Amino acid sequence: METVVVDRENVVKLYDESTGAWKFVRKDRGPLRSIELIEKTFQKLGLSKNEIRVYVLLARSRERRASEISEALSLHRTETYRILRDLEKKGLVSSVFEKPLKFIATPFELAVDALIGAKKLKLQRLEREKQNLVDLWLALPKLEMRARRKEVFQILEGEEQFTLKANAVLDNAEREICVYASEEDLALLYHSGFIDRLENLAKKKVDVRLLTENSRKSRFFIEKMDLKLFKYARSDVRDLPTFVITDQEHLLLTIRKNDDSRSGRGKSKIAALFTNYEAFVNALDKLFSELWKN
Repeated sequence: METVVVDRENVVKLYDESTGAWKFVRKDRGPLRSIELIEKTFQKLGLSKNEIRVYVLLARSRERRASEISEALSLHRTETYRILRDLEKKGLVSSVFEKPLKFIATPFELAVDALIGAKKLKLQRLEREKQNLVDLWLALPKLEMRARRKEVFQILEGEEQFTLKANAVLDNAEREICVYASEEDLALLYHSGFIDRLENLAKKKVDVRLLTENSRKSRFFIEKMDLKLFKYARSDVRDLPTFVITDQEHLLLTIRKNDDSRSGRGKSKIAALFTNYEAFVNALDKLFSELWKN
């Protein structure tokens, strides 16, 4: 009989109550992908990998003793108790006062609410501390330095950092804003509040111009935006990166990496370059002007 070899990561260990024994079962990739997505989100919300494993095991089964959890996940029993105590402090696990002591998971929706609520409280505390930090910084002795313009480059990774920087760049604009938005990034700018900021700046008499690809997706978002306060146009030029120029002095340029979206293998990652390097800014400003004229 032929032996089938399966990678360890494609096998899950399950307890069979009818026989009282553990068995190894090949994972179903469909549910597994859902679990992986949940695990990534929980990591972003501050849980460690082992905390996630313990919570998911409890949430997908009845109450369990610490020894059962330890054996199912191949964790040391001391480590298992520590994780259970930490999860209990976070409101994700409860103890059942029986002998032997058992543990149950907080329902999934309530667990997510608890994690998000904890993140919000941390952000609120940081917001309250912000002014104190600024006051402390301003109270530091000033160093004697000559004011001189420095040409700088800054690389930012991820959608969040890109949208935060894009909005910050707009906040410092005084006279002119030129935006070229690719089809891929137009939806991101729309959902991040970037377009609303452009509208508000246009109200303040800042010269705002938005240029997009002439595609079905771009036309859909332009119609959805219902733009009235600033000028926009569509260009037949394709495959240009998104860029934002403010006051002909600052440039934010997107960089798409590992773009497998067209082949259906995944979503491309976004990074961005911010600079005030004069030659670079001027080059992109001239490109925008030519595209706008045409």
